[in-house]
Amino acid sequence: MSYHHLTISERIRIKVLSILGYSTRFIAKFLHRHHSTIARELSRNKIKNEYVSTSAHNNYLKRRKNSSHSSKYNEYLSNLISEKLHENWSPEQISNALLNGKLSFKTIYNWIYIGKLKDISLKNLRHKGKRKKKETRGKFLIGNSITTRPKDVKSRKTFGHWELDTIVSSRGKAKACLATFVERKTRFYVVIKMKDRTAPSILKAIKS
Repeated sequence: MSYHHLTISERIRIKVLSILGYSTRFIAKFLHRHHSTIARELSRNKIKNEYVSTSAHNNYLKRRKNSSHSSKYNEYLSNLISEKLHENWSPEQISNALLNGKLSFKTIYNWIYIGKLKDISLKNLRHKGKRKKKETRGKFLIGNSITTRPKDVKSRKTFGHWELDTIVSSRGKAKACLATFVERKTRFYVVIKMKDRTAPSILKAIKS
């Protein structure tokens, strides 16, 4: 299961799948999340009995901003944790063996996710346990990868940068899927049905 918080892209998929009538357990399995995470997300972010993904994500960002004021983060601690992660330590080992539990491993995961640790991303973490099953969805970026685009794309300061994601049902052998287009600054999104995930179908969805 994933340790980091739900992303806006995941929240949009939750909304689409819930509208299509899929259960919380199916959505959790589809996103490789715990069932309780999806159930809690759907129950606490409804407006007039309807889950609103953009409102849910904005509420999360507000909570994260408010909690950052009481953070234990400092440059020395950041450098120390980054050094140990590069040495292949896990956040759990750093929390328990190095810091004697004074900083939770969840906080370390959160710092990694929001980019507080220098030159560290989730890719630096050790992978334990069973291999993750291949996902039944595809992800495409319109244009260059987000990581190679200008900094204002990542900070969402300018309008017009879109991400494309696809949702594919694991039921039956149908090739049809849904394409979700997300504008990074406003988080405005559009959902378009495609007959398959071939390049011509994707281009047709983009042009529409």
